[in-house]
Parts: sequence; structure tokens; C-alpha cells
Amino acid sequence: MPECRSLPFTLIVASLGSGNDKQDQQNSEEQVCDSQRSDAERLPYELSEPVGRNFDPSFRPELTPSQMLYLGVFCGKYFTDSQAEFPRSWFKRAKLSATRVCSLNYFGVDAGQPLSEWRRKGWIHPDDPRGWFQWYCRYYMGRRMPEEDRRQIHRWKVFRRHIAQIRKNCEPGDPFCRPRQRQALLQWAYDSRHL
Repeated sequence: MPECRSLPFTLIVASLGSGNDKQDQQNSEEQVCDSQRSDAERLPYELSEPVGRNFDPSFRPELTPSQMLYLGVFCGKYFTDSQAEFPRSWFKRAKLSATRVCSLNYFGVDAGQPLSEWRRKGWIHPDDPRGWFQWYCRYYMGRRMPEEDRRQIHRWKVFRRHIAQIRKNCEPGDPFCRPRQRQALLQWAYDSRHL
């Protein structure tokens, strides 16, 4: 891997709360310079793809990690101690807290299981001890681990079943119907705001 490279990416910020689907696209460039990081900040993996590009064709997330953090996920308690690994732009308007504050979630409800439960069920890979979202952020940044990528993409696809449940049980456009399922979908990079 080169010591330092600039990776172009597009930051998409969705309009919130207005029901307007317009998106403001802003081109940016992020420096990925592992050699310029301190030992504590050095990435424990290699980036082999450009940021936000060259995803597996069957993996088409509807939200970027930056959008998810901006909208409000995981009760605000995510990456509060390890932001140096990711672009600073991801955290400029992120809804974060040192403790779990579920009102920070887009739908204002807790929709996840504790990390201890994820570990108990064997869902955690040792390279991504915080679970699926950590894997997604690193995948988005350009890390590839073929076997683990297949496993996580499969988990992401299976989670889509919640969209069918919302469509079956809710009136179209009713954001107050099944808020826990909607929040959970948001935490898996499905845009559940307008189902």
C-alpha cells in the first residue's frame, strides 16, 4: 500500500424531517496517510479500495456511515473513543454521547441488543469487536476481508425482511408505525424514514 494517498468520495447529506428527498452532494477528498498517524492511531488493516467505491454488487446500502451518524443511531454511543480511524467529516454533525441516550436515535427509541448479546450469539468478528457497523465503516473506507465481507453482506441482506414487515403492517409514509423496526433498519444502512 502506498504510504499516503488521497481518496475521492462523495458526502451525501439527506434533508431531515421535511419529507423532502433532495440530497445535497458535496465532493470531497480525504487523505488516508497511515504513515502520518501515531502508533496508537495507525490502522490495523490495509485499505485496498477507494473510499465508498467498488462494493460487492449485491451490497447496496442506502445510507453512508456519515449519514447514519448524522441521523442518529445506536443511542449516540458509537465511536466516541475511536474517531481518529475515520474521516473527521463523519463526526461534524454526528449525534454522539459518552453514555447511551436513545432520544438521539432518529426514531427516538432503543432498537438494538447489547454488545454482550452479539458476542453470545457469535455475531462478532475479532477484527471488528463492535459489530456490523464497525465492519461497514471499514468496508466503506476500503478494507476488504473476503470471507468476513460475505458473512456481513449476507447478514445485511437477511435484515431486509423488516422492510416487508413494515410495508405489510403500516400505512405508507407513517413514520410512527413500528419505530423500533425502522430504527433497527436505519442501523443497518436501510433508509427507513419514508417506507
